[in-house]
Amino acid sequence: MSAMNEIDKFKIEVATNISGLRSDLDVHALSRIWMREITRHKYAYNFSWLGRPAIQVPQDMVALQELVWRIRPDLIIETGIAHGGSLILSASLLTMLDYCDAVESGCTLNPLESHRSVIGIDIDIRDHNREAIEAHPMSGKIQMIQGSSIDPNVVENVRSLASKYQRTLVLLDSNHTHEHVLAELNSYAPLVGIGSYCVVYDTLIEDMPGDLLGNRPWRKGNNPKTAVNEFLLHNSNFAVDYDLEAKILISVAPGGYLRRVC
Repeated sequence: MSAMNEIDKFKIEVATNISGLRSDLDVHALSRIWMREITRHKYAYNFSWLGRPAIQVPQDMVALQELVWRIRPDLIIETGIAHGGSLILSASLLTMLDYCDAVESGCTLNPLESHRSVIGIDIDIRDHNREAIEAHPMSGKIQMIQGSSIDPNVVENVRSLASKYQRTLVLLDSNHTHEHVLAELNSYAPLVGIGSYCVVYDTLIEDMPGDLLGNRPWRKGNNPKTAVNEFLLHNSNFAVDYDLEAKILISVAPGGYLRRVC
């Protein structure tokens, strides 16, 4: 039997690390405390991607990069646009996939011929944000739709667009009420194929004290986490990727990385 190579050894080491983190309840508790306290300072507002505010924590951005490389989607659907940093992130990751595909096939990359794209949906795309996104070098991969992500006409439009693609990744980050997120899950999760993900952000609201939520309608008992829990009761074809959650620890989406398993 041949000796294990160094790459496989490292993969085993990482898997062991993740297993240890997953079972370390003290580390999980400390991570929740840290997330609670940095939320008081709007920590997630501090970061941008290629010049546009992303309003995400870096660990979730790194996790998205890993998912995109693993899944190699040709379509990413995002609900919630805000300043557009997340759209730019997704578009840039798809552009890198295009480049890697071109190198592997020995072809010259022509961005105009790329099929990969991002669809962003928001009920209110502010003019200054739309203009900045449309002026960005990544804009050619982005299509924005203004309207409620659960409006039947919007859902039908997105489903029609998605039918032209083979591998879809979904990111939900708009209205955070239970009812809205559950409707998004029921509308967009079916577009995800086996092995891909529907990521539900801001599930951490369930663990946040009420004083951090202001007068927003979402709070403990009415938030993305409760919507995910109800969705999973009726959709056994999705499962939470707890290994990914343990790997990054600091996340706005605990219990929100949903992998389609069948």
